[in-house]
Amino acid sequence: VQLQASGGGLVQAGGSLRLSCTASGFTLKYYSIAWFRQAPGKAREGVSCLSSSVSTASTYYLDTVKGRFAISSDNAKSTVYLQMNSLKPEDTAVYYCARADSGYGCYGGRLHFDDYDVWGQGTLVTVSS
Repeated sequence: VQLQASGGGLVQAGGSLRLSCTASGFTLKYYSIAWFRQAPGKAREGVSCLSSSVSTASTYYLDTVKGRFAISSDNAKSTVYLQMNSLKPEDTAVYYCARADSGYGCYGGRLHFDDYDVWGQGTLVTVSS
């Protein structure tokens, strides 16, 4: 069971990046997937989540990324994406994807941090001003 995050890089403020989280060893559609980020010296925070496609559809976005980021999934490719537009220097962080069981992690319009038990290795996003 593994999650592989990729797509990070260096981008200027106002630019875009698309992060990918590819799952292996399990069937993506039965799990909720979330993106987290951790900036230097700060606690890890939940950015966005997508509930499993077999449960009630639910998404969540951190207030500071609403309208700029979009989460989506391609079950055929076992991949969850995070499209990040209008990037700001404060978006600079290591971004991680993580998995929670179906019905957990992403419900009620909230991201439930403690439900995530499988984590990818992280991909660095740096936004220059």
